[in-house]
Amino acid sequence: MTCLSHADENRWRDEICRVGRSLFERGYVHATAGNISVRLDDGYLITPTDACLGFLDPARLSRLDLQGQQLSGDRASKTLALHRRIYAAAQVFDAQTRCVLHTHSTHCVALSLRDTPAATTSLGPELLPAITPYFVMKVGHVPLLDYARPGSPPAAEAAAAAITRYGQAGAPLRAVMMARLGPNVWHESPAQAMATLEELEETARLWLLSSAVGAQQPASLTDGQIEDLRQSFGARW
Repeated sequence: MTCLSHADENRWRDEICRVGRSLFERGYVHATAGNISVRLDDGYLITPTDACLGFLDPARLSRLDLQGQQLSGDRASKTLALHRRIYAAAQVFDAQTRCVLHTHSTHCVALSLRDTPAATTSLGPELLPAITPYFVMKVGHVPLLDYARPGSPPAAEAAAAAITRYGQAGAPLRAVMMARLGPNVWHESPAQAMATLEELEETARLWLLSSAVGAQQPASLTDGQIEDLRQSFGARW
């Protein structure tokens, strides 16, 4: 892997702040909810604890070494352990994973509050079924994880276990959903992680709008339609 320069680190700092501001201004995050991290070759950058993503200062982002020990910046988000476990598990299947993004996106959280998951597969409950082609292509399966206290070790272990389980089954993940809390998504850059989050939240909104009380739930894409997306676009479903 090519070693990142000081200029590269500054670019990632600016990108974290740009994405945070965009998410905040468009209502994907609110108040001090949510966090963003980037994996560097020699450590991590992560948004500080209780920071508003709409008003981040690049110089005050938390800088940590590979062991998670803070080197500079404001105090790191309490979700650092979760991010590190996601990186470790996801890199097995996507070596270029470099950003983890967490939000409390309204429609995703609302969907997780229901008594019955919207989808259940042989690998476990999931937040959403395959109702649109772009959800299948850009997001993929999203395991619905049991509630755990924010920042707790069980939350991190559950996310890592799901990433491993789905990856070994041939369906590498880009996201997991933590019940009552929000999604964690990851990709090769903050911009790509943001796009994945946007598609996930929009699909959750579509599901809630189209499956109101008394309405028939939307049908999933057929196996043949999903296979066509695999063959045509490399969808991981």
